[in-house]
Amino acid sequence: MTVQEIADAIVAKFGEDAILEKKLDILQPALYVNPAKLVDICFFLRDTEPFYFDYLSCISGVDYGVKENMLGVVYHLCSIPNEGFLLTLHVKIPRTTENGDLPSVPSVSAVWRAADWLERETYDLMGIKFENHPDLRRILCPDDWVGHPLRKDYEVQEYYHGIKVKY
Repeated sequence: MTVQEIADAIVAKFGEDAILEKKLDILQPALYVNPAKLVDICFFLRDTEPFYFDYLSCISGVDYGVKENMLGVVYHLCSIPNEGFLLTLHVKIPRTTENGDLPSVPSVSAVWRAADWLERETYDLMGIKFENHPDLRRILCPDDWVGHPLRKDYEVQEYYHGIKVKY
């Protein structure tokens, strides 16, 4: 199995617009997928022979900066039946929305249970919402914390409940 074969199978199943970009000549090859097809692609990769990506090891948020105006979510997948074959999926979304809401991507928590807390971390620290997440709330910062600390334009508040935050 190669990443190109996986990409070809995804395109055959979901259409040409399922994969927006491929990076195949790097240490951990990556497929940039259409956010609208993310969940279906993930179920396909988990349940379809010969892929069986049964392990979601990590979800990370990426801030491409205010100038590029994009955020990203990176999914690190592993296929244990295929001797630990690794695949990375990327989703890029605009960091701002027309109505000022947080940007969002579909939740993959129905595909891999591990996504539950990993998506909550990404929501908390990067301010990316996960649509249809079963319990999307902050996990590292207090509920009333202002902002998302890993965004490049984040400004630390002076005080939190009377406690000096900046030092």
